Amino acid sequence: MQGKTMSKNYWNSLYDKDEISWDIGFPSPALKEYIDQLTNKDIAILIPGCGNAYEAEYLLAQRFSNVTVIDIAPSLTAALKNKFINEAGKSIKIVTGDYFNHDGTYNLILEQTFLSALDPSIRPVYVDKMRSLLVKGGHLTGVLFSQVFGEEGPPFGGTLQEYKLMFSNKFRIKKLEPCYNSIETRNGSEVFINLVAK
Repeated sequence: MQGKTMSKNYWNSLYDKDEISWDIGFPSPALKEYIDQLTNKDIAILIPGCGNAYEAEYLLAQRFSNVTVIDIAPSLTAALKNKFINEAGKSIKIVTGDYFNHDGTYNLILEQTFLSALDPSIRPVYVDKMRSLLVKGGHLTGVLFSQVFGEEGPPFGGTLQEYKLMFSNKFRIKKLEPCYNSIETRNGSEVFINLVAK
């Protein structure tokens, strides 16, 4: 897979310059609310393309014990290792690398702006990889942009219909609907997904 969105140098440069325009600076309200409903704190959770890992930080604060984050940008993951230094080797695993080469088995994958960072041409590969990392009955849950952006991405968006077609072969769609608790600047431009691995 080629292109700038798969380049560690591209993402390293954006993080080094603090040019991640869709970084909201705190956990997504929709994901925070979802996390608050989870009762098993020992499930294996993955956050791909984790960025500044606000959701991971929230998970740790809620005493989840098996969180893995992965990002392709080495300077970012180095900063995360420093940020979570007291959790190292305990509740969080920080992986530097290409998500599409990642191996593991998870009960839950949290999606927060990862799909929007990937060129739409590789979305079928994204769906296959998500399914391969989840146990049967595991959940892919998160927020996707429900608008098509006019300029060259990232971020890249899409429509509810596109997402339904994209996921339906590998996942049972438990929820794919407009997000009611988006941050103010994204009201009306996000969908919440809760997809169950077939």
